[in-house]
Parts: sequence; C-alpha cells; structure tokens
Amino acid sequence: MSDRPSTRPPIALPDILPIFPLTGILLLPRGRLPLNIFEPRYLAMIRDALGGERLIGMIQPSEPQRDNIGEGALNPPLYPVGCAGRITQFNETDDGRYLVTLTGVSRFRIREELPLLAGYRRVVPNWAAFAQDRHADEPDFDRARLIHGLKGYFAQRQISADFEAIEKAPGEYLVTSLAMACPFAPNEKQALLEAADPNERARLLTTLVEMAAIEPSSEDSGGTRH
Repeated sequence: MSDRPSTRPPIALPDILPIFPLTGILLLPRGRLPLNIFEPRYLAMIRDALGGERLIGMIQPSEPQRDNIGEGALNPPLYPVGCAGRITQFNETDDGRYLVTLTGVSRFRIREELPLLAGYRRVVPNWAAFAQDRHADEPDFDRARLIHGLKGYFAQRQISADFEAIEKAPGEYLVTSLAMACPFAPNEKQALLEAADPNERARLLTTLVEMAAIEPSSEDSGGTRH
C-alpha cells in the first residue's frame, strides 16, 4: 500500500484540467499514485502542469481495448468521471523519463473536452458534485469482514501482506490504498471511483474482495507505465 500523504492546505481547483487516460489505474482523494512518464505528449503535459497548478486528471478509457492500439486509438472515449491529483514528487531520469507521484485531490466530471495541447488531452471539469472529496472522512464499515475477505483474496493469489499493519491502518487510508492497489477489472475500478461516499466505497470494496476470493485469479488489468 502507498505511503500516507502529508496534510496540505486546500488548493484552488482549475477551470481547465489536463487529463491522463489510463486503463485499470485508479486514483482516489488522498491516495498516492506513482507514474513512469515517457511518451512525448505526457512529458509535455507534466512540464506544463509543473508550471501551473500541478494538477493532472487521471481517468479511464471507457473502451479499454482501444486504449493503446493504433493511431486511431490515441484519444479513446472516456468514462465521465476521473480524479485530479497534484504532483507531489518529481524526478527526471538520465534517459529523459519523468518519475512522478500524484496525490489525489478531488474527483471531477467532464463537462467538455477541449482541443489537444502539445498532443495531450484537456477538459473543462465540473467539481460541484465532489466537494466532500477535499475533506478526510473515516468510513463506517465492517473492518473485520473486509480483512477476512482480504486474507482469502491474497491467499488465492499468493500475495504476501503485513496484516498487522493492515489491521492498524486508519479506515480511509486502508480503503483508499486497497481500492487503488488491488487488480480489479477496469469497470470495478470505475465503480469504486464513482462510489457516492467513503461508506459506499468501503462496502463495495468488501464485496469485490469477497467475490474475487472465490473466483479464479486473473492478470492485472493495467500498469503505471505510459
């Protein structure tokens, strides 16, 4: 699970947001997402973001099979809801890649997509429905049930975990980290993102873990290279 982000003062949410479409990748408010950036259009996006609000919207293509196939798939259709993250760590490698960490700030709904800028996509975001995202809120959920399901899920996939640390983790941190890290299907990741509140997200996560624990394991649905 990712490190807990440091507390930061509220930041202004922009009227125009660069977006990074990536299948199977989930960012949630206060979650931390490492990215390895090497495509020219996304290198340009990071440079521009560093010169401005440092915010990037992570969002999934709604047709994952078109995410990275051929020239016509460079700009696939998108799910309507994504999550903006602030660049909180940045390093440049000797071969020109950017290693960045995004810390989730707020979800957004796409109001309008704008013309490309330096090859990357931008949208006019609507933040109104997600005002609660900017305030930490401990979810009310059955922790014992989630951890029980998680033990079965990890055992089936031969994943080792520090359950002592998991049992002691704050509720929101636990739910956010598991939702982001577990290799659920893209549509399941999207459902976790669009959950109405932390309580609903925790309940959905528990259900997904329990269902996955009794199903054959599958390959991870995405990665963080782009």
